[in-house]
Amino acid sequence: MRIALLTWAYPPEKSGLTRAAREIAQSLADAGNDVTVFAMDRREDSRDGRVSVVGCGLREGSVAARLRKVVAIGHLVAPIAFRRAVAREHRRAPFDVVEATNWYAPGLTIALAGPAPLVTRNSTPAATSAATVTSLRDRIDRRAAMLVERIAARRSKALISNTQLHGEKIAALYGVAAPGEDGRHAVIGLSLPPEIVARGAAAPYPTGEPIQLLFVGRDEHRKGFDALIMAHRILSRRADAGMRDFRLTIVGVHADDVGAIPGSARARLTCHHRVEEAMLHDLMEAAHVIVAPSRYESFGLVYQEAMMFGRPVVACAEDPSARLFIGASGAGLLARRCTGDDLATQVQRLIEDTGLRTHHAEASRRASGMFTRDTLAAETIAVYRTAAESNGASSSASSSGRPAPVDIAS
Repeated sequence: MRIALLTWAYPPEKSGLTRAAREIAQSLADAGNDVTVFAMDRREDSRDGRVSVVGCGLREGSVAARLRKVVAIGHLVAPIAFRRAVAREHRRAPFDVVEATNWYAPGLTIALAGPAPLVTRNSTPAATSAATVTSLRDRIDRRAAMLVERIAARRSKALISNTQLHGEKIAALYGVAAPGEDGRHAVIGLSLPPEIVARGAAAPYPTGEPIQLLFVGRDEHRKGFDALIMAHRILSRRADAGMRDFRLTIVGVHADDVGAIPGSARARLTCHHRVEEAMLHDLMEAAHVIVAPSRYESFGLVYQEAMMFGRPVVACAEDPSARLFIGASGAGLLARRCTGDDLATQVQRLIEDTGLRTHHAEASRRASGMFTRDTLAAETIAVYRTAAESNGASSSASSSGRPAPVDIAS
């Protein structure tokens, strides 16, 4: 198939969305498909192995770039730019299907006007990722983002969610069928890059001291960063009082953004705003425990990466993906609530108990490798074919004068 994939950013930019986009693109290309990625974080075109990358970034200072900053209506600028770029390439060689994330609906105008059927893969929705906005402007902007996501999802020919629980949340939020209710909404887990699989499978569990803790993520409420910093301060006081010593490494946050931390806690903390993949793998291998206290993840790539390295995870029971991948497998411990006290309690258990760390590390290793590029590609192509067939049926219905009604009022 000839496939277009829309993404806000693509590696070397680092985030869960970019890693997911690359895994999807590379798995589909490895399976023999013609894949073109359209990325908003650049203006130049390039190649990533067999994948073509088209830059759709807006020129700084342009009218479109200024409009994008306007509350609410700014959410339409990128979807229009994406559609123009896709339509240009589609005229050269038609696409069979276009895939986009649900997050802020980059595929909105393609869902409404083509030129090819849209498949939406659901990550964390704007309603969850922006849950703490307080100003009137931000509330209006979030409502607009939620609306464009809802319209794009309802007009998509097929939907993909990473887990059943996430699919059910998406269904309730967007007013679409849940996975299993019809053939339009599928559940497909994401894979990990081959280099992480190889490195993690060969990584021995560390035996040195102090105990090394690792957090990979952004300074966000959804990621539980507030609870992480509070837990770090609590654990540092306990270490000063005689608890086994530890160090915390944070990847994804600048040291200046951590805030005021007292002396002993600051001495136990290292921050890396950005790291190359090789260094991230080094840090994963050196870690005794991965701390990932997200309040909500659509999938949780960091859980999968930790399990591939055979590292015990401390996560949060508020996150359904953590309950599924960490709690059910025994790959780590779950804090009952995403608070500093609850998180510190579970982390302390793993810091002080070598046998407990070994037990959960072994369970983590056993739980790894559930999702591969082969299965990701095969299951995704099956959804694409359903979408393409559905688009053909819709086109026939339209030509016969029976367009499908769309309810966007709610």
